[in-house]
Amino acid sequence: MKKLTRKEKEIMDLYWQHGPMFVKELLEYYDEPRPHFNTLSTTVRILEKKGMLGHKQFGTSYQYFPIVSEKEYGRSSLAGVIKSYFDDSYMDAVSSFVKDEKISLEELKELIEQIEQSSLR
Repeated sequence: MKKLTRKEKEIMDLYWQHGPMFVKELLEYYDEPRPHFNTLSTTVRILEKKGMLGHKQFGTSYQYFPIVSEKEYGRSSLAGVIKSYFDDSYMDAVSSFVKDEKISLEELKELIEQIEQSSLR
């Protein structure tokens, strides 16, 4: 999955929060000064080319909707970070969180228990 720019992510956040929208509806979620309609429309079409949005046609207008969920995008982004910064080692990534005290050993044990329980189902 392709990485999103800050503006693309901002637009995707709006689609994930509000569901299918026409570009003119999307524009209403922006404070003044709002981006130009054509700029927003171009970015939405780029998101469609990246496989993030799909559309339904209504006459001459298009209503866009997310194809990729926020959770799927998050997983993909995390996988990219692990590949880029931890040499594709999930073990190194988790170890780093433990070493930096972002996750305690108790939390790690609880996570392992949850994984073991879900794999038994």
